[in-house]
Amino acid sequence: MAEPIHDQAEGLRRLLVQNFLRIVTLTSGGTGAGKTTAVINLAAALTRNGKSVLVIDENTGAGNVCGLLGLNAHCDLLDVIRRDKTVQEVVVSSVHGFSILPAGRGMRALEKLNAGDRAHLIGSFAHITPPFDVVLIDAAPGRASRSLSLALSSHEIVVVASPEAASITAAYALIKHIGGNCQNKRRYHILINKAVTEIEANTIFSNMESAASRYLGISLQFLGYIPYEHKLCPSNPLPKSLSATSFGAAFQHAAESLIHWPFEEDEGRGLERFMQCLLQGSPGSQGTRMNAVTAES
Repeated sequence: MAEPIHDQAEGLRRLLVQNFLRIVTLTSGGTGAGKTTAVINLAAALTRNGKSVLVIDENTGAGNVCGLLGLNAHCDLLDVIRRDKTVQEVVVSSVHGFSILPAGRGMRALEKLNAGDRAHLIGSFAHITPPFDVVLIDAAPGRASRSLSLALSSHEIVVVASPEAASITAAYALIKHIGGNCQNKRRYHILINKAVTEIEANTIFSNMESAASRYLGISLQFLGYIPYEHKLCPSNPLPKSLSATSFGAAFQHAAESLIHWPFEEDEGRGLERFMQCLLQGSPGSQGTRMNAVTAES
């Protein structure tokens, strides 16, 4: 019996994208939006959907991804830069099925690397295993130059904001900063975290979307909202008890949306290509557009 046309189309789509790598930067205008918790839960949801996920964590301290998951990360991307470790040796596996690359110290060192160190670092990512489908970057808050560099290098940007006025204002300011210095980056996805109701989240997004379109010429996409969950605590950012609740369903919906985002021509080129772009966009890199970027205004 012939396979239905829609099944054939879906099979072809899967075949075409199975070797593609999608790199997504999650950022926020400041602290308190729940970005790292969102990264952890989104990574877990993507893993449950059959995707191989790597989280690149730009944060340091107990509040980063490994810290919240209770994992001991003895090494960092900086150890790869110093040639003390391979990328494979630095990557940490979580019990939830996704991998983490601690990169807080290493990211800060990128702008100081010479040509030889840059070539070594790019080559280090060429053979990382397993082949990842999605890379989520947990960007450190409050570093405008790094956020811009990550925006230039990743395929998609997810801006996480909470209903707090300060969080919304900071998120909008970050979009304005990136958009003003990165003219070709026009896809921004908004994730409203800790929303009390869906109406509240929709209102926040609608206001942000209207302002961004009118004053910045930027189109925002609504990734969704994560309901406020009082049972969630910093020491347990991924509780099993919430997987069947609206909290877990919200991340499942966000993961499914991300999976079905359309692919662009430059996607699927591998982590080494991402690192090359990131190095070219580092604030200290010579001969790049980043030299024209001033401090955050």
